[in-house]
Amino acid sequence: MGMFGFTDNYSDHSTQEGYQFEFFCERCGNGYSSSYKRSVTNFGGKLLRMGGDLIGGEWGRKASDLGYNATWLNDSRGPARDKALQEAVEEIRPHFHQCHRCGEWICGPVCWNAERGVCVTCAPKLDQEIVGLQARAQVDQLNDRIRQTDWTQGTVYGQPAVGRCPSCSGETGGGKYCQHCGTPLAAASEAKRFCGQCGTQVAANAMFCTGCGSPTT
Repeated sequence: MGMFGFTDNYSDHSTQEGYQFEFFCERCGNGYSSSYKRSVTNFGGKLLRMGGDLIGGEWGRKASDLGYNATWLNDSRGPARDKALQEAVEEIRPHFHQCHRCGEWICGPVCWNAERGVCVTCAPKLDQEIVGLQARAQVDQLNDRIRQTDWTQGTVYGQPAVGRCPSCSGETGGGKYCQHCGTPLAAASEAKRFCGQCGTQVAANAMFCTGCGSPTT
């Protein structure tokens, strides 16, 4: 049997019972499966297996398995498999186009630009590009509008920040007062604390002294 094309983007799902191939778009990955074709020559393998079963015993079972597997191996690598693949190629070919610019096999419904005669990677569909560009422009404009808005109101950033309230040990929320107990955080951050054991200055929210490890409460 002669050579045939359109075979670089497929998966072989054939079994000992028959043949089936799945072809994929090389851009989006969409797949189309060929019709399932039963193996004609595999029937001979089944006859061999039946003959071995009739003989019985270990020898008969081995003979039947060898005959069945040999038939399948010859069928899966020989002219029968090539014929089945060629028939699958001809069946699926109408669903694909080969882009003569990039050489990829492209599915017709999604990735083929019929107006330009090439794939949408080489020549995008303008209506789809407009939709994408408009969406990206909206996102860019939203970013600009959001950056122009002052989102720092109520946030203390001109003095040392206090992550945990020295009074309740809860997360402060970044404001002037603790969001849990209302303790003034500006005064807390400015007040100096010293360890009662060694005299080392410690942070306002420190639970232990960095000099000796003693509890600061």
